[in-house]
Amino acid sequence: MTRDVLAVLALVGSGVVAGVLFAVALSVLPALFAMPVERYVYAHQLLGKRWDPAMPVIVLCSTAVDIALAVLADSGAAALFAVAAALLLAVSVVSHFCNVPINRVVKSLDPEHIPDDWWDPRPLWRRWHFLRTVLALLAAVVNAIAVVSG
Repeated sequence: MTRDVLAVLALVGSGVVAGVLFAVALSVLPALFAMPVERYVYAHQLLGKRWDPAMPVIVLCSTAVDIALAVLADSGAAALFAVAAALLLAVSVVSHFCNVPINRVVKSLDPEHIPDDWWDPRPLWRRWHFLRTVLALLAAVVNAIAVVSG
């Protein structure tokens, strides 16, 4: 029973992470790229208010669930859950060390007074975001395979 509940949580958690990151890549990023700098900074600041602490908590809790399943599951499924945990941990690492520092810089700006020498972080932020999106999608797929095989 415990493994079944954890398996559902692993699927839901990794699915939510992958879904949110995919939606941002598919819709939010193109919209942000289409905006003039002032509007982009304003929109980025508004969008960022709800992500923290929700997404880090979901990612880390999903990672913990996968680690628990790696300990509790049969050997084949256990290895897959461990891989899914590593992928979700990688999502967290990319977020924390690559996207979050860029977010902090954008949050510190006044949208009405963008410095003339301001460097646009959108292309770099998008590259890191695409990486964590792929990692999250892989984690969801690996979790699904682990649940079906276990």
